[in-house]
Amino acid sequence: MKVAFFGTKSYDRGAFNDANAAHRHAIHYLEPRLTLDTAPLAGGFEAVCSFVNDHIDAEVVARLKRGGTRLVALRCAGFNHVDLAACRAASIEVVRVPAYSPHAVAEHAVALMLALNRKTHRAYNRVREGNFALDGLAGFDMFGKTAGVIGTGKIGACVVRLLDGFGCRVLAHDVAANPECVAAGARYVQPPELLGECDIITLHCPLLPSTRHIVNAESLARVKRGMMLINTSRGGLLDTRAVIEALKSGQVGYLGIDVYEEEEGMFFEDQSATGIRDDVLARLTTFPNVIVTGHQAFLTVEALANIAATTLANISCFERGEVCENRVAFKD
Repeated sequence: MKVAFFGTKSYDRGAFNDANAAHRHAIHYLEPRLTLDTAPLAGGFEAVCSFVNDHIDAEVVARLKRGGTRLVALRCAGFNHVDLAACRAASIEVVRVPAYSPHAVAEHAVALMLALNRKTHRAYNRVREGNFALDGLAGFDMFGKTAGVIGTGKIGACVVRLLDGFGCRVLAHDVAANPECVAAGARYVQPPELLGECDIITLHCPLLPSTRHIVNAESLARVKRGMMLINTSRGGLLDTRAVIEALKSGQVGYLGIDVYEEEEGMFFEDQSATGIRDDVLARLTTFPNVIVTGHQAFLTVEALANIAATTLANISCFERGEVCENRVAFKD
């Protein structure tokens, strides 16, 4: 099947070339993201493969339809960047990779916790300048601290197990309790209790209308002063400006994010020559108690291999005319 891959990097191409030996699809790699301006590049391709920061709105869908596209294969779990209603109207199928390596994202979330706590980023820079002073580098024992996990799907469950291994008391919140998390010692509570008791809060829920800006000025006013906030899920879960005010006041003592609400068109690209043009993100990077990574939580060898294998299997399933188990359901 002819597939146009948008927004590809060297690590994508390596993983997909290896996995494609078993499928033999005609893959055409493109560096630009999928947008209205680049959608014409998909002309003549039955399928397009896109990533999280592509922009597939109704206009893009219409352009893809005119070019002969019948399938949008997402090489990611989230699909909030896709206009599903427009895809349905255009008879364009959408498939995704629901789980590629929950361990990768979970371990990155914990890595952010450890780096912020023990101020590894600051110590690294000091030592490179020959400064071995320990002033200002004191952290805290993870053991015995209370950690809150919001969203306890596959990734959240991995985080619960890791935090339990550190000896943390784990509180959890989700629409339904995950038995794996309960077995690992997590106790499910309502948001007010979680916000008020946790030394660390980490987010692992999807971005939905109901979860957009769940961390906002009101919720931040209720957290334990000086707490640590981690987000490796979706940038829109945070009201970033409210978080900045909480950092300035000391209400939030540490912030680790791998995602950002306005990351589209900025993350995954080298901005070093132009500088960070987003004023809010630029402000975040000035805080010594903030670590920002560029949506790399998923980036392990194992995850890339799983993404490639699942994406190409989804495309093969569609090509055979079968109903794919990873099809994104269109709601009435």
